[in-house]
Amino acid sequence: MPGYGLAAAQAQHAVHELAQLLAGHGVAVSYAIHPVAGRMPGHMNVLLAEANVPYPQMKELDEANAELSHADVALVVGANDVTNPAARRPGNPISGMPILDVDAARSVIVIKRSMGHGYAGIDNELYTNPKTGMLFADAKAGLGALVAGVKTLVG
Repeated sequence: MPGYGLAAAQAQHAVHELAQLLAGHGVAVSYAIHPVAGRMPGHMNVLLAEANVPYPQMKELDEANAELSHADVALVVGANDVTNPAARRPGNPISGMPILDVDAARSVIVIKRSMGHGYAGIDNELYTNPKTGMLFADAKAGLGALVAGVKTLVG
């Protein structure tokens, strides 16, 4: 799940490198794209296309959500409000907003610089979910660390 943090860090090539490494070891990889992630609609599609991510791997909101409950891991890179389960409850600034259901995956890894708020100014409940692991880093540095870790583990 790419978000504004991926764009700000210019980490689209790093996320594609991780995806290629994982795919080379038999992992099915796709990119869940929220229509308003980033600064404008389509921003994530443009960034990923720039990194030569194959378009069929880019899944729009509904298609991605249908697959997330079957995913072993959801990796969130710099996205905040578009992954916040609080949107499912009334009474907050994002109530009713369509989100990527990353909390439906078996486990979640979030790369983010801090526990800071998104544009809505509220805590992201995903970050305190017991099945979520937080990697506090700039998106490019965090993805680089994951690539190095995977290379160490699988050779």
